Amino acid sequence: MGFFERWLTLWVLLCMVAGIGAGHFWPQGFAALGGIELAKVNLPVALLVWLMIVPMLLKIDFGALRGVARHWRGIGVTLFVNWAVKPFSMALLGALFIGHWFAAWLPAEQLHSYIAGLILLAAAPCTAMVFVWSNLCEGEPHFTLSQVALNDAIMVVAFAPIVGLLLGFSAISVPWATLALSVLIYIVVPTALAQALRHLALRGGWLAALQRRLQPVSLFALLATLVLLFGFQGERLLAQPLVIGLLAVPIIVQVYFNAGLAYWLNRLSGEDYCVAGPSALIGASNFFELAVAAAISLFGLNSGAALATVVGVLVEVPVMLSVVAIVRRSRRWYERRAVGA
Repeated sequence: MGFFERWLTLWVLLCMVAGIGAGHFWPQGFAALGGIELAKVNLPVALLVWLMIVPMLLKIDFGALRGVARHWRGIGVTLFVNWAVKPFSMALLGALFIGHWFAAWLPAEQLHSYIAGLILLAAAPCTAMVFVWSNLCEGEPHFTLSQVALNDAIMVVAFAPIVGLLLGFSAISVPWATLALSVLIYIVVPTALAQALRHLALRGGWLAALQRRLQPVSLFALLATLVLLFGFQGERLLAQPLVIGLLAVPIIVQVYFNAGLAYWLNRLSGEDYCVAGPSALIGASNFFELAVAAAISLFGLNSGAALATVVGVLVEVPVMLSVVAIVRRSRRWYERRAVGA
């Protein structure tokens, strides 16, 4: 890793502080940027996500996707954690932390709404950002793409029933426009763009040079995204620090629990590290754009549910970077244990 990548955690912390400060001192500018959206999908953030993930998608050869079938154990583990564990473990953690242990420090009338927001956050696995996490832990890019595509397909039919079951609703109003547009913007368009660039670069013999040039762009886009996200929510952070801090606890616990479970189950199944790493990260991260839109649709913009999903947005990058660091540092342990298993 280069100097910049080695100190990435420091740059992340500085960008978080810069975003909060900028959002506080320049609220009109961030309000204007936050208002540039379509179906609850913020377009400036979407553009930065493109800059983040296109360099990763350049590594993918669609002709090699058929080889992903040999990683069926990793696919099974990820699906199990995403759909059979994560939403239900979050419901339990929300009930314990928000409903009981932290209840005395939170507004009583918002407790159920907070828990609902946490459930919405956990009920849909992340899409675009997992390409960044997978790349940082040297994961298998074809596995990551195929797993994201499979999760998107399942999400269309499973999101509403799972949320309805856990929230006790007979029917859930799924923001279909947000879901469809997010998949289009975060998966379909950048994948098509990356494949077109890859085809041109391969024909011209400059693919490796292109990847080297775009790699720093990806990391700078990640940091710029942090500044935007924390700038959008700077006022809320400064106005309700205790509430936001308490809501972050079950989210962080859930991320580490699900990442650790997926990582461990992949080792037990004999899967390779290059699959176990992204599997753990996909199993832990959340599709916060969909969660925020669903919370606003169901409970309102100023509800506790909407605030809980926003907290998920704020903790996503720093917490997932810590998971990436743990996965990278445990690689030798994982491979040694896997060989000895």
